[in-house]
Amino acid sequence: MAQRASTASKKSPQVSTAVIRDLHERMVRIRLFETEAGKLMEAGKLPGFLHLCVGQEAVAAGVMTALRDDDQITSTHRGHGHAVAKGVGFRAMYAELYGRVTGACLGRGGSMHINDLSRGMLGANGIVGAGVPIAVGAAFAARYKGEDSVAVTFFGDGSTNIGAFHEGANMAAVLGLPVVFVCENNGYAEFTPQSAHMLLTDVADRAAAYGMPSVIVDGMDAVAVHRAATDAVARARSGAGPMMIEAKTYRYFDHQGVKGLRHPYRSDEEVAEWKARDPIDLIETRAIADGTATRAELDDVWQRTRDEIAEAIAYAEASPLPDPADLLLNVYSG
Repeated sequence: MAQRASTASKKSPQVSTAVIRDLHERMVRIRLFETEAGKLMEAGKLPGFLHLCVGQEAVAAGVMTALRDDDQITSTHRGHGHAVAKGVGFRAMYAELYGRVTGACLGRGGSMHINDLSRGMLGANGIVGAGVPIAVGAAFAARYKGEDSVAVTFFGDGSTNIGAFHEGANMAAVLGLPVVFVCENNGYAEFTPQSAHMLLTDVADRAAAYGMPSVIVDGMDAVAVHRAATDAVARARSGAGPMMIEAKTYRYFDHQGVKGLRHPYRSDEEVAEWKARDPIDLIETRAIADGTATRAELDDVWQRTRDEIAEAIAYAEASPLPDPADLLLNVYSG
């Protein structure tokens, strides 16, 4: 059975002030990026689909504060938060959402395929579960080259029903690869509740089938996620093999966009119950209570981030569209 990590205490022992401030800033950056992206989509300014992770910020921030710059991650269709937390810039992110040539993927990838290899972000992915074998491959490459970097793969509860997850988990375990499997369990596979697509209560229990340890953590508590990720990453880096983290979290918006298809698959009361445990409110309350930060210092993070986002959106809107003459650039076939 998976181990359950305890929720961090209000005093946050063993976690430095610098880490608390870092977690807070990464979450604020994700929240504001996603909120503004949602507004742009609702205004009809962005092409394509947009899967927002508002509410899930603690998972991306908690994991990324445990990584080094040379560690690599793979993401999902709901991947903006992972990219932002790993250090991909707002300019490149918004320009990509706009489909502009200055985007992270030269305007070719859009929301679901953002990557930045210089930041160790190997890519979001529109195919459910497809990031798992990519991360396993990255971990194998690091081992082959004698490097001590770690690969982290993010996926949802529904992804663990996909063959690629099971194949990747088995290979990582058999070869003892430095991979951390992070399940962002927000309770729904698109519109389907977990109870309707698997008989397990805890997705982390699946790790045992491959001889892999696992831990279940409160995905609304960035400090708890950070602690679990720090342990799992250190374990992988030391050569002890892969581990799985299941973070119980929640997305406030619909599967796609803000209002989505208006399909009534969850109640307003359920959403409100999760919002009452907002990850940013939680860490701000803790930081003020233990003297880690003042309200003015926290407010300054919000304002600086708003200013940076406004500049990035203006940059994206002023950037040119890709030149049709470059249509075949980076396109290849085997």
